[in-house]
Amino acid sequence: MAGILYVVATPIGNLEDITLRALRVLKEVDVIAAEDTRHTRHLLDHYSITTPLTSYHEHNERAKAQTLVDRLGRGERIALVSDAGTPAISDPGYRLVLAAVAAGIPVTPIPGPSTVAAVVSASGLPSDRFVFEGFLPSAKQERRNRLASLREEPRTLVFYEAPHRLKECLRDILDILGAREMVLAREVTKLHEEFCRGSVDELLAGLEAGAPRGEIALVVRGFSGDAMVSERALKEQIRRLKSEGMHVKTIAEVLGERYGYPKKAIYRLTLDLDEDASS
Repeated sequence: MAGILYVVATPIGNLEDITLRALRVLKEVDVIAAEDTRHTRHLLDHYSITTPLTSYHEHNERAKAQTLVDRLGRGERIALVSDAGTPAISDPGYRLVLAAVAAGIPVTPIPGPSTVAAVVSASGLPSDRFVFEGFLPSAKQERRNRLASLREEPRTLVFYEAPHRLKECLRDILDILGAREMVLAREVTKLHEEFCRGSVDELLAGLEAGAPRGEIALVVRGFSGDAMVSERALKEQIRRLKSEGMHVKTIAEVLGERYGYPKKAIYRLTLDLDEDASS
């Protein structure tokens, strides 16, 4: 008789954010497959759970999945957990779930914390429909291409990002998507939880003192068909594009097309900035 694979959501920060059902399952299964056994041991010790652990992470999941499925086939019950939140959602676990399904083994979700759900629920941006994109590509051109494919996506956009890439990522979002309303969520459910709200350019300006630390999620308003932007935001983008060597006429064409803004008005704004700088 086949065992059962439990996909167990665990806290994303605060150890109190775990369900009674999750605690019971973690106590009753034969083994817990964890992304980082040291990290999960901290959670288990907190709740006096002594179930054995085995490592299951992105570097061994292809080989380890079959080993775990073999154990499930022998009737063992296995709980799959990630370091934080719900397994297989931008975390290791997909291959194990897929292999278990293919082998006819029951897969049971034990729902609970999820960074995506947490940040969307507290963002204040439309939450009836949203798109989770996980981590954007680390390579600049690939990241810009991905953002370009989402330019006219009407649903709220959700991304994860690493602190050391945050500024570059926000610059690309500003370039490709424009100065949209967004929320930068940091260290959600942890001691230094922070939600920063504003337009992309405002949040980018707030990072001049340095990139924030910790786990970061970005929630960006979807495309509404109205891409108008404030004159202040336009001036900031004009200055940056000029510093990159872009010609005035090209700046007017690029920003005019991006925001549906009169190109002549942008051209005049660019000349005015030149006059202000020289006076």
